Amino acid sequence: MTAVPTHVVILGAGFGGLELSSRLVEDLGDDVRITIIDKNDAFIFGYAKLDVMFGRTGLENVKVHYADLKKPGVDFRHEEITGIDPAARRVTTNKGTYDADLLVVALGADYDCEATPGLLEGGYEYYSPEGAANVRGVIESFDHGTVIVGVLGPFFKCPAAPSETALMLHDFFTKRGVRDAITIKLLSPMGVPIPVSKETSDALLAEFAVRNIEYRGGKRVVSIDPTTNVATSEDGEELSFDLFLAVPVHKAPDVVVDSGLTEDGWINVDPWLATKFENVWAVGDVTNAPVPRAGVIAEGEAKTVADVIVHKLRGGAEPRPYAGIAGCYIEFGDDRVGKVDVDFLTGPEMKGFFTAPSHEIAREKEEFGASRRRRWFGT
Repeated sequence: MTAVPTHVVILGAGFGGLELSSRLVEDLGDDVRITIIDKNDAFIFGYAKLDVMFGRTGLENVKVHYADLKKPGVDFRHEEITGIDPAARRVTTNKGTYDADLLVVALGADYDCEATPGLLEGGYEYYSPEGAANVRGVIESFDHGTVIVGVLGPFFKCPAAPSETALMLHDFFTKRGVRDAITIKLLSPMGVPIPVSKETSDALLAEFAVRNIEYRGGKRVVSIDPTTNVATSEDGEELSFDLFLAVPVHKAPDVVVDSGLTEDGWINVDPWLATKFENVWAVGDVTNAPVPRAGVIAEGEAKTVADVIVHKLRGGAEPRPYAGIAGCYIEFGDDRVGKVDVDFLTGPEMKGFFTAPSHEIAREKEEFGASRRRRWFGT
C-alpha cells in the first residue's frame, strides 16, 4: 500500500515560501505534497524596487512569474486567501478550500499608508514595486527643493533600503544636473542607519557627509499636511518638504490578524518558528521574531522550518533553533555595493561584519539574485 504524502500548505511565495518548498522537495521528495498560495502572479526581489525607481530597468523586467515554477510535488495556486483556521489548519481562498497536515504562514507584511494622516494626499510610498514605478516619473521631473525620505514605522523591511534610497537619489539628481538645487534628508526612527554594525553605520554616515545628505536618526514622522507640505514628527518638530518619499507603516495582513494567529499585531513564534497552534509555523516579516524584517532573514527561517519538518517526518538529529545569521547587500552609490554580515542570535550580543563597497560586491549581489532564480525557478 502506497503511503499518502504529507500535505504541506505554504501561504506566501516570497523568500520564505520559495526556499521552504525547495528544501522540502529536495529532502523529502514524494513523502510530501506541497501547495503554495499567493495573490501575486510573480516574485520580485525587494531590492529590485530601487532598480525600477531609478530607471535601471522596468517593472515587468524584475518579475519572475510563478507560472514558471515547475517543481515536482509543488502546486502553485494564484489565489486570494480569504480565511485561515490555524486550529484546523484549513485555508480558504477566493477559489477553494485547502486542508493542510502542516501549515506555514509566510505572507509577509502589508503597508498601512492610512496609518500616517496625510500620506496618501501629500507623499509617495516607494516601497512596493508599483509605488517605486510611480515615483520614477515623479523624480524625473523634480528639479529643485527638499526631498525627505521618511521611515514612518518603528520597524520595516530591509533596514538598509532608506540609506540606499538617499544615496541613489544623490546620484540620480547629479546625473540630471540638478543636485545643487535639491536638499536630501533621511528621517528614521533608528538612531544610526544599521544599528547592528557601527562600522557599517559609520561608513554610510561618511557617504552622507560627502554627498551633503542629512541623516536625522531617532526622528519619525507621524503626520503630513498636504496643503502646506509640512511633516510633523513624533516629538512635534515640523519639517517642510517639496517631495516626501515614504517607507510606510508595516502591518500583518488582515487575514492573518483575523485568524487569531497574532499577538500585538504579529505572529508570535518560538526559536524554531512554531506558533501557538500545533503543526503551524510562521516565517518572515509576518512574525515577531527578534530579527530584522528582510528577505534573507525569511530565507534562513524557512531553512529552520524545513529542518523541523524533515525531523518530524524522518527523525534523526534534533533541529537547531534559528540562528539569525544573514548577509545584506547595501547600495553605496556610484554602482558600488557593500555588505554587512550579521549574527543576531548565536551569542550574548548581536554582531555585524562590514565589507567595504566595491564593484566586485556589486557583481556578488547580482549572483545572489541569479542563484535564487535558478534554485527556486530553474531559470
